[in-house]
Amino acid sequence: MQHSQLVNTESRDLERWVERLWVSDNPADRELLEQTVRVLLDPVQYDSESLYPNSLDVAETLRSIDVDQATLLATLLSDPSFLDTTEIEDIATEYGAAVAALCENMRTLHHFRESTQSNAATLTEKQQAEQIRRMLLALVKDIRAVLIKLAWHLQFLRLLAESEITDKHRCAGHQTMDIYAPITNRLGISHIKWEMEDLAFRFIEPEQYKSIAKSLQNTRLEREGYIEDFTAVISKMMQGAGIDGQVSGRPKHIYSIWKKMRRKGIGIAQLYDLRAIRIVVTDIETCYKILGMVHERWPHIPEEWDDYIANRKPNGYQSIHTVVIGPRGRHVEIQIRTEHMHHFAELGVAAHWRYKEGGKYDQALENVVSSLRRLLDSEIEDSELLEDFHTELFSDRVFVLTPKGKVIDLVKGATPIDFAYAIHTDIGHRCQGAKVNGAIVPLNYELHNSEQVEILTGKEARPRMNWLNESFGYIKSTRTRQKINHWFRQQDHDNNHKEGLEILEREKHLLNLPALKTDALIKTFGRQNERDFLIALGRGDISPKQLADTLIRSQTKEIRFRKVKKKETPRVSDIVVRGVEDLYTQTAQCCQPVFGDTIVGYITQGRGISVHRTDCSNITHMPAEQKNRLIEVSWGLNATDYAADILVSGYNQPGMLRDIADVLARQQINIISINSRPTHDSEFSLFEITIQISDTLQLADALERLVQLASVTDAQRH
Repeated sequence: MQHSQLVNTESRDLERWVERLWVSDNPADRELLEQTVRVLLDPVQYDSESLYPNSLDVAETLRSIDVDQATLLATLLSDPSFLDTTEIEDIATEYGAAVAALCENMRTLHHFRESTQSNAATLTEKQQAEQIRRMLLALVKDIRAVLIKLAWHLQFLRLLAESEITDKHRCAGHQTMDIYAPITNRLGISHIKWEMEDLAFRFIEPEQYKSIAKSLQNTRLEREGYIEDFTAVISKMMQGAGIDGQVSGRPKHIYSIWKKMRRKGIGIAQLYDLRAIRIVVTDIETCYKILGMVHERWPHIPEEWDDYIANRKPNGYQSIHTVVIGPRGRHVEIQIRTEHMHHFAELGVAAHWRYKEGGKYDQALENVVSSLRRLLDSEIEDSELLEDFHTELFSDRVFVLTPKGKVIDLVKGATPIDFAYAIHTDIGHRCQGAKVNGAIVPLNYELHNSEQVEILTGKEARPRMNWLNESFGYIKSTRTRQKINHWFRQQDHDNNHKEGLEILEREKHLLNLPALKTDALIKTFGRQNERDFLIALGRGDISPKQLADTLIRSQTKEIRFRKVKKKETPRVSDIVVRGVEDLYTQTAQCCQPVFGDTIVGYITQGRGISVHRTDCSNITHMPAEQKNRLIEVSWGLNATDYAADILVSGYNQPGMLRDIADVLARQQINIISINSRPTHDSEFSLFEITIQISDTLQLADALERLVQLASVTDAQRH
């Protein structure tokens, strides 16, 4: 296949191209194809210096993934030769409505040309978000338009690869990794994905690319000889068992090798899958039969075994992966799959485009499209779209079951609350508890593959504000967070006022501040009066964490602790500037950061480095010309801890004290002393506990986690 702009006479031959690109049985389609190719072979239309792909090369890439005639015609008509001279209406008249609709979609996508052809070094956040929106809209309308765009971008990378690496190449590489490769991966088109990622990696990390390529070349003959011998053994073993199938070596891709080296922190010689084979058979039962034969003959590495047939990947990919220790102690990766799975692994959703035209409906394709369509369901900011896009396309997934056996696809690390909102927004709003495999679990429990989840609901919709506190781990999905925030914003003022008052009273109780006045809080958060402040708190405009942080900072006179000396450690500066200690720093009076706050430094004139909280108004509203004086700082070691007394009450049952100790231990909090107080009710216990903390934020976090325990009814500073 030619990866350049049709540079030889033979490749321009009309009949040869028509034969390559004609996939229809309709003679009329052949006539349309001939007249379209003839225009593209006109030397006048050909610019040998342009980096803009010639659509014949693009169409040939698409031909290899079995697209239909309409897709190939739309690809050819998306060439610059037609863009400026042919109207969509004319295409509809001559080629039909389906081809015209694809061309219109493509023109929308081509409105954003490859950023490397401009003078811009990188895409802005707004440009990236706009490009993603266009890609997603095109995908929702007709997947074939996105297939064309991906093939165009791959050909663009091939053309770039013929020249020395410059900023253009690096920009194209980053654009590929940020936008095009994730979509290709989600659609499961490995035929395009691997080459796209390898080219992008070559542009971004040329030295790493060359190093891995050289290592592979140096061991190529030995590796190929070993694989040839090993496949012969596998083939003979299958023949002896009467199994028909194909056994072949599997190509290795440089970018995937580099990712695995980096993830595992090992060198290329330690990778298991440099020697890899693929076994393709007729049915699923035979896949497992061969797996048993392979494991019986050679020892395997359990942690390297993955069953993607039982638990398919989000993009529909299915196969069995295992690593065995073959002859001479060499590791060999083996993939086992059916012919259908192999076809889908190479082509992804491109293997199922025909359902659009009345063919067989494919659930895997619909799942992919639906998951990406959700990114367009609401109007969100550019930064949120980029975050959602990468969460959706880069994160691993977890598959869990409803009580009726329906499979729910969630992001890895998802909780029962994420599950509830994935079922239905109303179920999420009314969620009060959850069971996993029949046992009650906390709402911040991390779900695992194949678990059955049941949501316990109340009658009224009542999400909790502390679900939004990231440190408690209640939710993983950005979409869940958006739904909860939306609910709070939609509530009427009276409900928000009531919710805000409950949150304020809860924080006052946890920190034991019964006499707290709200005047300072109203001023701090810029509200007109107490009612406005409480409404904002209940609506979620002010988070409980922001409130707790502010209370702790503003009530330092009320919250006093005894100092507890740690074991002797070297005394260092309280502030570390970019890893360099003992520089002159001072805390800013405007925001008065305390240990544990997220901070940033500002280089003053003659007064060292002034340390601010990152949310300080003087930092967030700083003029652009002064931002180059900001510098990274962090808290150094704190040589002093504090003793704090807390009261914890709860049901008098076995394991209560153990649960309390476990929570404190997970927070790295030492228990100095613990005493039981008498109570009037034998069913309840009351403990006075002295704990060792590093700062008051750690105390607030510990109290919040303690009251989440099923056995604890209350916890507060004493």
